[in-house]
Amino acid sequence: MIREKSVRSTLIAVLASGLVTTAALGDGVRQAMYGNSWSRNMVSAEKGLPASWDRSSGRNVKWSQPVGSQSYGGPVIFGGKVFVGTNNEGRRNPELEKDRGVVMAFREADGEFLWQMTHEKLPENKLHDWPLQGVCSTPVVEGDRLWYVSNRAEVVCLDTEGFRDGENDGPVRDEKPTSRIDGDVVWSLDMIGELDVFPHNMAAGSPIIVGDLLFTTTGTGVDEGHVNVPSPFAPSFLAIDKRTGRVVWEDATPGENILHGTWTNPAYGVVAGRAQVFFPGGDGWLYSLDPASGKHLWKFNLNPPDSVWRLGGGGTKNAIIATPVVYDDKVYLAVGQDPEHGEGHGHLYAIDATLTGDVTGKAQVWHRGGEDFHRTISTVAIADDVVYAADLSGFLYALDARTGEHFWTYDAFAAVWGSPFVADGKIYLGDEDGDVAVLREGKKLEVLAEINMGSAVYTTPVAHDGVLFILSRNRLYALAEGIEPATTEG
Repeated sequence: MIREKSVRSTLIAVLASGLVTTAALGDGVRQAMYGNSWSRNMVSAEKGLPASWDRSSGRNVKWSQPVGSQSYGGPVIFGGKVFVGTNNEGRRNPELEKDRGVVMAFREADGEFLWQMTHEKLPENKLHDWPLQGVCSTPVVEGDRLWYVSNRAEVVCLDTEGFRDGENDGPVRDEKPTSRIDGDVVWSLDMIGELDVFPHNMAAGSPIIVGDLLFTTTGTGVDEGHVNVPSPFAPSFLAIDKRTGRVVWEDATPGENILHGTWTNPAYGVVAGRAQVFFPGGDGWLYSLDPASGKHLWKFNLNPPDSVWRLGGGGTKNAIIATPVVYDDKVYLAVGQDPEHGEGHGHLYAIDATLTGDVTGKAQVWHRGGEDFHRTISTVAIADDVVYAADLSGFLYALDARTGEHFWTYDAFAAVWGSPFVADGKIYLGDEDGDVAVLREGKKLEVLAEINMGSAVYTTPVAHDGVLFILSRNRLYALAEGIEPATTEG
């Protein structure tokens, strides 16, 4: 359903410019986000990153900070700050009790805690806002503004300085609390109250911003019985004015065909001169839309035609939790299910993004699935025409981006929720056992190190200014070469 159509000259200029390097986008725009850039490719040009470190001695550990007890959002580094999404078990403000979703900001240089934004849980929390899961959205940051989806299914815009600058930015005047360690809301959009969105378990979209438009999924899904879609006309895909929170257009695809939830993220690219925003649907289809108007350009079914959906994950049909990656006029995307549904056969596709209409089958460049690829919630990384793709069963595959040819497989021996990150000739991959594997980038498998972080690593590592940032379940680490081990006198 299109609520409002608006085409701005500034948006068109940015759309035409296409993608450049990590965090440096068209028209001089600089951003930080999940996936490093609009393409969502988990690859960085950073150099000098550590191949190993030791938490016990402090070797190559620049700093670390406790967060909550469950952390799924971020880290994102921008403007001298590191932002993460977590829960309230860290209790930075003892006056803010009970379970909450939290976004924390730390100083990049030394890890000093700066401020936090907290959100109370929704009343029916197991249905809409699962206990202790916190803010699962990874923010997008541009200038002095930060945007994310809260645990309450709100799209939120914050001032990156919080109330540390002593000013209340934006029209929201009844904010509480407003101390130096509290977040400052510029605007928020309540997707439940204003758009009738029905989040299943959690709203978790990690937005992107192109020009003045913010794109995100909404989290809308099925009821508690996992059978009906209570709000089939609520949007799954949104375009919002980043400055005001005004909805520019909305799209209710796939409506009653949602299998479970809408938890994934959009990507953006210019393919053969055509700007596209790629939205994975809750029905297991990938949709390409015109960014300015929301008009559908093409769609692709990521499940075989004979696949069957069954409650609890017993069927052969899968939903989409991974994020699409745009590379060389193709989109790379895999399917999976809620990790609670267990392991099973999955599918990874390379899709030609130049066609129009229902392109299922004819746009398939290559496919890997069945026994050769399991369910996944991870996003791929593509560097030098090699695709690095992880599945929930703990395998990381290196594949030819053009043909799908298999080069090697690494076994983490633990479930993988996050995504591989490629930088400085290395691949970093965290797992549920808390291990981070450091592998040599390339067509031959070479394990450089396997280092335990003390608790599960559900997020994807990122790098900035020669520092590697890893968010474990309960702690944020900044890792850099040349940090000597701590010594004890006496």
